Parts: sequence; structure tokens; C-alpha cells
Amino acid sequence: MNRREFLRRSLAAGVGASLALTGLQRVRAAEGAVTQFGTFIDLTRCDGCKDRSLPLCVDACREANWDKFPQPRKEDLKPYWPQKNYEDWSEKQHVTDRLTPYNWTFVQEVEVEHGGQRVTVYIPRRCMHCDNPPCANLCPFSAQEKKPQGPVVIDPHVCFGGAKCREVCPWHIPQRQAGVGLYLKVAPKFAGGGVMYKCDLCYGRITRGGIPDCVEACPRGALAFGPKEEMRQEAHRRAGSLGGYIYGEKENGGTSTFYVSAIPFESINKALLAAKQQPPMPVGVGNFLDTPNGLAQAVLLAPVAGLVAAGVAAYRGLQGGKKDG
Repeated sequence: MNRREFLRRSLAAGVGASLALTGLQRVRAAEGAVTQFGTFIDLTRCDGCKDRSLPLCVDACREANWDKFPQPRKEDLKPYWPQKNYEDWSEKQHVTDRLTPYNWTFVQEVEVEHGGQRVTVYIPRRCMHCDNPPCANLCPFSAQEKKPQGPVVIDPHVCFGGAKCREVCPWHIPQRQAGVGLYLKVAPKFAGGGVMYKCDLCYGRITRGGIPDCVEACPRGALAFGPKEEMRQEAHRRAGSLGGYIYGEKENGGTSTFYVSAIPFESINKALLAAKQQPPMPVGVGNFLDTPNGLAQAVLLAPVAGLVAAGVAAYRGLQGGKKDG
């Protein structure tokens, strides 16, 4: 790669990152003919596969994404300045009762007081794939992207593991694994802390005309996948027939995931908090980007993200050049 090519690629990458942060990229995507997809999760049908050792949706997700799970080397697992700790789940890959870098969906079980009775509610949890995701728009490395089809996807080859995405997510969904990622090649002692991982709604399968593995595996039809507006309408139809409630339509400014329950989500969230279960389901939770602090951070991070994106593009170009050579 010569200097002229380096500058050309850097400029293109920087402009691309800036567009993503200002929202123009999303507007352009929305103008296209790509169908946006979503999911409908009916909590009245989910029983957590209680007759099995592991819910089938969780099992299917782990099997489908096994080759994407991080494989850190022991010698790379160490703190980076100024942190004194690092997050390592490599010895706890068997954990399935929470989100981890090795477990991108799980099912909560919680007892909820409703109508004078205690009701057991099972709740599949993973990324909500928000309409205006602060995780993607505030990533200083432009490692996350809201795809035109709806999923919010992390690029593990670009992520530095700074965990800004987890900080601004109302549900703190992304999970970090140390000892892997680009930071090891750039500044292993001073930048980043690994790579963030979460559900990508089986983006690869979607682009090939398939459906997410978790949806396909559900034996009770509690999970449904399809065009987003159809899923929204199905959620409203089901909630209407139950006299029930919807979660995910307005939270964080809107998401691609619509939960339906016969029990108010305020009661479910209260029960989750009382049981100290994470993540909770705060009704009507706002979007960090709509706050003055969030807007200020978006403006300040835009040029930084552009520069980082330019550096990553140049790095990739150099790597490609070496391979080509």
C-alpha cells in the first residue's frame, strides 16, 4: 500500500464512521428496499424447557455460535493500564444462567405476584437489537453497526473491548472477554481489554434467507421471527387477546424485540430486582442518546471514531497487502 492509497482508505473509513455516528447511514439504509426483521417473544408460551437440563433456544445458540467464541491464550490474560483487573470467562464457558462471552442468550425464571397468586415467569434474554442503539452509535472504535435488516452486530476484529457499549445499554447486554482482539496487536498494555460479545440475531443466517437458531429450536412457538412490522402487529394481536402487555416497543426508543406477557412488566421488573436477577426489565427506559450527556458524547466521539476507523482500515489494508504479496 502506498501513501496515496493509505490516505484514500483512511479518508473513506473516517467519513463512513462519521456518517454512522450522525445517523445519516441509518437514514440511507432505511431508504433502501431491505426488509427489517424483528422477533416476537410470547412469555405465556415459554416454560423454560423445564423438563430439560438446558432450554433448547440456549442450546441451539451455543451450538450455532461455538466457532465464534473467544479462545484467549493464557499468556495474554493480564491487566492493562490503568485497570488492575480483567474479565476472563474462558474457564467458565459452561455457565448458562446469565449472559457471558460464551453464552449469548439465557432464560430467566422468576416468581411474580399477580392477581393474588405467585406465578412463575420464564423470560428469554439477549440483545434487543434497538432501533437507535447507543451501543453502536457511541462505540469509539466503530466496532458495532446497526444492520439494515435490523440486527446490531459487533465486529470482533475491530472491537477493543472498552465496554462503552455495555455502559450505555439499558440492559448491559454485551459481555467482555480479555486476551483476544485487535488491542493485542496495537497496544496490549495500554488500550482496550478484549472483545465484547453478544447475540447478532444469527445475522449470517438472516442474510441467507434463514431464521435465528433460537427461534427454530423453540418447541412451544414462544419465539417468532419475521418482518418487523408483522412481529409488532402479532404482538399487539396477542396482547389484545390476552388483555396483556408489550415490552420492547417503546423502551430505549424502540427495539426489534417485542415481548408479550399476561402480567404487567412493572410487576415482572419488580420481581427481577427483588430476586437480584440481571438484566431487569425497566418499563419505558429511555435512550442514553436522548440525554444531553449522550448527545454531547456522540458529538465528541464522532471524530475519534473516524480516526480509529481510518487506522483500522489502514491496518487491514496493510495486512491484506502482506497476504497479497
